[in-house]
Amino acid sequence: MPSIVNARSVVINVGDFIITQILGMQWLNQLVGELIKFLFGEQFALSSWGGSLQFFIFDFIKIGILLCFLIFLVSYIQSYFPPERTKKILSKYKGVGANTLGALMGTITPFCSCSSIPLFIGFTRAGLSSGVTFSFLISSPLVDLGAFVLLTSIFGIKVALAYVFVGLVLAVIGGTIIEKTGLGKHVESFVTEGENVDLDFIKLTVKERLSYAKEQMLFTYKKVFIYILIGVGIGAIIHNAIPQSFIESVLGSDNGFSVLFAVIAGAPMYADIFGAIPVAEALYLKHAGLGTILAFMMAVTTISIPSFIMLKKVVKTKLLVSFGAIVIIGIIMIGYLFNFIEYLFI
Repeated sequence: MPSIVNARSVVINVGDFIITQILGMQWLNQLVGELIKFLFGEQFALSSWGGSLQFFIFDFIKIGILLCFLIFLVSYIQSYFPPERTKKILSKYKGVGANTLGALMGTITPFCSCSSIPLFIGFTRAGLSSGVTFSFLISSPLVDLGAFVLLTSIFGIKVALAYVFVGLVLAVIGGTIIEKTGLGKHVESFVTEGENVDLDFIKLTVKERLSYAKEQMLFTYKKVFIYILIGVGIGAIIHNAIPQSFIESVLGSDNGFSVLFAVIAGAPMYADIFGAIPVAEALYLKHAGLGTILAFMMAVTTISIPSFIMLKKVVKTKLLVSFGAIVIIGIIMIGYLFNFIEYLFI
């Protein structure tokens, strides 16, 4: 029995080390703190300005390192699933199973919703069901490996798994509703009438896959750099400039309108999950409700106004409004649910 207890303790300690030191990079946080203290003095380091500067530098570096590593890894995996091959795989399945597979496919596309629209057009032209294409369109900006790892580094494994799960459920349910109600047919004519290019799958060497992964890593990081910068900047301000009492009163789980406030605040923003996470982290440290934080992240990545403007170019108003209503209602329900069961994760 003692050996089993010791083995369990070792596993727990190793897991904590991975989450706090490898993913969470607490060693880097301490290093940044010591560097600020050395450069500006202990008094500044302990002030709110020093705390904001430490938060900004640490989060910016941490997210950059994890993001580049994860995009490289995911892009290498993606090299085995080009659009043509993905279409062929998805076309073999029907119903909820197909929608689930479409949502899962969205998790290996580390891009914002606007970047997912060209793939959405390609899938529609390939004859895939509207359930599959919209499940993909919802999950693609919402859930991916990068989001999971970054969420784990900040909130812990339970919250990260819960976020991924509810994100996939929302994507599958949303896609299924659009398919079963027949709303999916309301796309612009050029989407369905355009030519569908179906290239043969080209086998790549390991060197070519590594080169592709490197190119995607650099391209994606350059594209999201400004959003990370803005997100970390906002997070730094929230972390040390806005009183905790104010955050708790407005965005705490005890406020019945906190989820609605979060969705309204997130909708005008245009960022991907990597830009939203630093803001979410700062809100979490200020004791905002967990469901409120998740609702904010989902709103930023899925229902941002700029994304809807671009989506309007490929779908008709009826489908756009229905899509927005389904996603917004789903996000609000998820937010309130997680605020209610927050005690299970904290």
